[in-house]
Amino acid sequence: MAETSFDVVVLGGGTGGYVAAIRSAQLGLKTALVDAGKVGGTCLHRGCIPTKALLHTAELYHTFQHREEFGLTATKVGLDYAKTMAKKEKVVTQLWKGVEFLLKKNKVTLVAGWGRLVDAGHVEVESAEGKTVLTARDIVIATGSVPRELPDLPFDGKQILSSDHVLAKTDIPKSIVILGGGAIGVEFASMYNDFGAEVTLIEMLPHILPQDDEEIAGELAKLLTRRGIKVLAGTKFNLKSVAKTASGISATVTGPDGKDASVAGDALLIAVGRQAITADIGLDKAGVKVDRGFVTVDDHYRTNVPHIYAIGDVIGGYLLAHVAAHEGMIAVETIAGQNPELLDSTRVPRVTYSRPEVASVGLTAKEAEERGYAVKVGTFPFKANGKALILGEADGLVKLVADKKTDSLLGAHIVGPHASDFINEMALARFLEATAWEVAESVHAHPTISEVLHEAALAVDGHAIHI
Repeated sequence: MAETSFDVVVLGGGTGGYVAAIRSAQLGLKTALVDAGKVGGTCLHRGCIPTKALLHTAELYHTFQHREEFGLTATKVGLDYAKTMAKKEKVVTQLWKGVEFLLKKNKVTLVAGWGRLVDAGHVEVESAEGKTVLTARDIVIATGSVPRELPDLPFDGKQILSSDHVLAKTDIPKSIVILGGGAIGVEFASMYNDFGAEVTLIEMLPHILPQDDEEIAGELAKLLTRRGIKVLAGTKFNLKSVAKTASGISATVTGPDGKDASVAGDALLIAVGRQAITADIGLDKAGVKVDRGFVTVDDHYRTNVPHIYAIGDVIGGYLLAHVAAHEGMIAVETIAGQNPELLDSTRVPRVTYSRPEVASVGLTAKEAEERGYAVKVGTFPFKANGKALILGEADGLVKLVADKKTDSLLGAHIVGPHASDFINEMALARFLEATAWEVAESVHAHPTISEVLHEAALAVDGHAIHI
């Protein structure tokens, strides 16, 4: 590589990193992107995209299993998991090649290799061809995260699995125990259940999806249980009790009543969160501060070292691709001397792609009350929505939280079909500081799933029409 001096060097080519690099180049900054693997990072290759590809097949498989409800007949509906995996890889490859094209189109220099900070102005890149040192006026750290491993229970890729292993597996276990009832655990529980596996889902906290509204999470737990998933919330998993045999794993759990019980499966999926990649990237040499495993930054994503920024999973908060991308744009716009709109975490939409989906933005009623708001709540069930009944997906509800004094929309929480597709309406409403009345006054096309938002907004003041 002839050019080694840049305005901005981005360390890590995941969603946050490549978006930051492209935006940096758009702003006229000479930009390099350093990555040791394929650009796109976890989200594209080992996270969001491949997971949702498998979940879509699982949903289709479930629908075909119930084809007679829609007047469809077929002699046999089977699952060719090898073709499912091939479809997943096809989608991933198309998007990966697309990202490479976008980097080239925007004249971002892609440097392959493992990058380490040498100091506040230099990045050493190590590859099979040797080492290269890049000079940078500003550096953006976007190294991402990896699945969190538990003490004394290392991943082996066969019986003790991470989400990475699940996405690479070429077979479906007959039974699986999933430790962790957050978004990752719930998504894989839903997927494996639809594929015919016996699933046990364990969450230590009082309810699954601990970051979501308790009523919404409780509704999902009921629906998952009805599907045959064994949901164990408020349950302690005893790590030292794990036993591996030729046929699978077993362990002891302690329920909320204090009683012990046994769980067993062909494999154990550990989905207890992710840890930032901060090792061996030169943070100590550059003097960048780390707190509880995450790089510390201000609201413009500046670290304690001038000209070094950090974004995405490596700084903690919401470990979401769309958050990383937005943080990346704010960081490089700050570098370019602009005054970007800062990210408000209460405007960030969050989705769990189970069946049905869960989506939320803003505060729960409990969080709002803890912040001193007097709240009013409107709810509306999908069973009263025409399009949901047409689709045969009428489980779930939408819940809107508003300020009783100002009518301002504080939060929206959904468990139901296609929640991921229309939570963005609520995110826009939050960004525009809309009121529940304004959402209710916005005309929604009929019949559509999103009409549940209109009805829930009316319900905030007790004016829902169809229930």
